[in-house]
Amino acid sequence: MAEHVVTFDVASGPVAVPTGALLTEAARLAGVEISQPCGGQGRCGRCLVQIANGGVRRRSTLRLTQADVQQGFALACQAVVEGNATILVPPQEKVERRLSTDRTAAKVTVPVGYDYGRHQTVRRIPLTLNPPSMTDQTDDWSRLQLALRQQAGLNDVHTSLAVLKKIGPTLRQSDWQVTAVLDTIPPPIPPSPHPGLLENPRLSAPSAFYSPRLIDVYAGHAALDAPLWGAAVDIGTTTVTVWLVDLVSGEAQAQAAEYNGQIERGEDVISRIIYASKNNGRAEGLRRLVLDTINGLLETVCQRVKRENLASFAPLREPSPAEIMKVSVVGNSTMMHLFLGIPAASIRLSPFVTAVNSPPLLRAQEVGLCIHPEATVDCLPGVASYVGADITAGVLSSGLDDSDQVSLFLDIGTNGETALGSREWLVSCACSAGPAFEGAGVVHGMRATRGAIEEVWINSQSYEPTCRVIGGGRPRGLCGSGLLSLIAELFVNGLLDRAGHFDPTRPTGRIRSGEHGLEYVVAWASETQHGRDVVLTAVDVDNLLRAKAAIYAGFTVLADSVGFPLETVDRVLIGGAFGQYINVEKAVEIGLLPDLPWERFHFLGNTAVKGAYLALLDHQARARIEAIARRMTYVELSADNTFYDAFTSALFLPHTDSGRFPSFTPSLALLLAGGGNSPLPPRERG
Repeated sequence: MAEHVVTFDVASGPVAVPTGALLTEAARLAGVEISQPCGGQGRCGRCLVQIANGGVRRRSTLRLTQADVQQGFALACQAVVEGNATILVPPQEKVERRLSTDRTAAKVTVPVGYDYGRHQTVRRIPLTLNPPSMTDQTDDWSRLQLALRQQAGLNDVHTSLAVLKKIGPTLRQSDWQVTAVLDTIPPPIPPSPHPGLLENPRLSAPSAFYSPRLIDVYAGHAALDAPLWGAAVDIGTTTVTVWLVDLVSGEAQAQAAEYNGQIERGEDVISRIIYASKNNGRAEGLRRLVLDTINGLLETVCQRVKRENLASFAPLREPSPAEIMKVSVVGNSTMMHLFLGIPAASIRLSPFVTAVNSPPLLRAQEVGLCIHPEATVDCLPGVASYVGADITAGVLSSGLDDSDQVSLFLDIGTNGETALGSREWLVSCACSAGPAFEGAGVVHGMRATRGAIEEVWINSQSYEPTCRVIGGGRPRGLCGSGLLSLIAELFVNGLLDRAGHFDPTRPTGRIRSGEHGLEYVVAWASETQHGRDVVLTAVDVDNLLRAKAAIYAGFTVLADSVGFPLETVDRVLIGGAFGQYINVEKAVEIGLLPDLPWERFHFLGNTAVKGAYLALLDHQARARIEAIARRMTYVELSADNTFYDAFTSALFLPHTDSGRFPSFTPSLALLLAGGGNSPLPPRERG
């Protein structure tokens, strides 16, 4: 097959690729990063490049205007090399906004009243061994095992070859006084007289999940109050969060968060599964991207310990990632598979089955984490293909599974994961909402980075918008919270009808005809960074309504499946990063959240990483997560037409059945009567 030379203006040199290679493949060989948020399916339009000259054929012009094609633009994931070519790569979108979880570094302390020390599985044990003699020629490993039995009550301890190689020299160097670090079963714990979040009388016995394993052995007797390090890791589709935890005190000493490096290869789980399924090299590439993100965050939190404690004069030195002895990991099922390098293709194919819901305990060395090579990596259990460990851990940390109140737990994201129940029963479901609320699939959508419009207000008389932009200054596009806000404002002011159609009769020049039908101009070209109008199109509105309809239909079908009306739910618990930016009023106005009294809504932040933290500290909490996964009934929404019918009904603003949103019925009447531009009090606007 013929080869062709492709030159990228931002690369150090040209590369040779065979006929039929995609420009994205050529870019990878040249070391050029080109974003593919849709996983290379040609849907998002973010891999735009310009063909300066040469033989490149466009397989698709989706997301390209006629003017774009005339100027030589192409989607790199849909452009096939058929001759020598020179390619110009526009600046790629970079993540600049630091998440709220990364802006805070306060310690997370052990819950009050919790007898922490007796619940820990990672233990540092000082040992004094009898040296060998001509009358006692017991081998070093057996001698160490005997000391663990006699001095710590631990039987059947096992270890790795790497540790076995270290034992003999360490024993002799230390004059037979060593400190052993093990991941093991704590002594039995009697039921607490004050059961709370971390203790459940029904789970008072230690979990059989662990068996004694020697992680390392050090010369001398270490101070028992010296820090012993662990980490809680939440692998989100969008964001990875790490807490560094002192396993002796139980405190989370430092936190950090960063966008998941896999975003450049797909913004939602389906896109990443498709991308990874094309060949093993791509799957390994995705695994390396998330490992690089996690390992970078582990370095960051270790560096922060010294810096933050020096400020408070605390006597903590900066630890090394190599000192981390245990990691608890949560994430949705796809993220867990990609992290471990397990094929994930079956997750998106009927009957939607994972390779594994509850992975076994692993060692850091085999996973690829740059911590102590023998450290325990505990990937917490999930339930099904689209309800993973992030939800089981979230249910634990929210206390939903141990409450008499019936609670609706929502993780609003691309999968719309939901749990409903109490201490007596638990059901869950997930729906593919798509990445619209993350800015993907929207003409001027973008992630929550600098220049993104995150909040919009529209004057009810002039229809002129006022925008708040991340980082200040001129806008570049709309992020998820901005899109939600804009849809609500357009609706309550009568610029959108209940079906999501723009009303061109309104006296404003901001509603006009565009390439995708009617559109609303949020910012004129003279007001933006890139000199182009920022608009919301009719197609964008349709995508956003589908996303909100999927989420609303998901939890309503779930509630109906157990005969529990939504209006009787005691609490609505909202987890996840995006949930922190949701305006409840506007989310209810468009029908994303149920119309309930505001005091029932509780925003809990990152419940997944908190659940991982609790499981890291407490084997009983770990056992509770296992129990949650076992007793949670998964409802497959695609099993019949019920979800489709609910989804279709929820495609309207706020819903086909206005009786579901009684707080906004007056404004709906006004809209239907053509009075949508009348000013109304906030809770009476529809």
